[in-house]
Amino acid sequence: MADIFAIQRLEFAFAPLPWPFEEQRRAEIDAHFAAARREKPAMFNGQVLLLRDWTVDAGVLRGTFFATDFASLLAWQDFGHPEAQAINCFAMGALRGADGALLLGVMGSHTANAGQIYFPAGTPDLSDIVGDRVDLDASVWREVAEETGLTPRDLAADPGWIAVRDGSRLALIKTLRARLDAAALRALICEHLVADEHPELADIRIVRGEDDLDPAMPVFIAAYLRHVWD
Repeated sequence: MADIFAIQRLEFAFAPLPWPFEEQRRAEIDAHFAAARREKPAMFNGQVLLLRDWTVDAGVLRGTFFATDFASLLAWQDFGHPEAQAINCFAMGALRGADGALLLGVMGSHTANAGQIYFPAGTPDLSDIVGDRVDLDASVWREVAEETGLTPRDLAADPGWIAVRDGSRLALIKTLRARLDAAALRALICEHLVADEHPELADIRIVRGEDDLDPAMPVFIAAYLRHVWD
């Protein structure tokens, strides 16, 4: 079962820390990624950030991110998260229409999470590092813009975050409210997807209640949606 808690502020540092999993299982990681790329050649082995040493105190989430490559993250996930010195922490933008409905994306067939349904999101990467800090507010806006074409001109962010802990994943979800209702917002996003030469999303789903839940939604997404509806 997922744990859900409110966060008022994020304070994340960056440090070049070693990761034992990556160092000790490099050959397995490389072989695993080579096999994955044979099925999905578009996957790119860029640098991503994972979180360690995190705490929550008085509504403030603190921790330290370190860099690894996507191949190591993918192997760690597919191997069942075999060691506990890291957590996959990422920011998501919960798109909410003026009518209260929420919009989620269906991941494209060429992506690592093909077919899964969740809010615009992405694993933090080197572009989210500002000095010795990691800025997930900027990360969530970047991912929303890349996947949907929406920007702060279209959306207003609620203060704070809802954090959902599901095993070795920590989703930080920011509510982004639109002036348009969900149907009009979906139409706007679909225009962006048609115009995008390489869209990450295959479709946009509108959800209003329990009947709209789908098995393709990860556990932490279903938990968040039920939390919002309750």
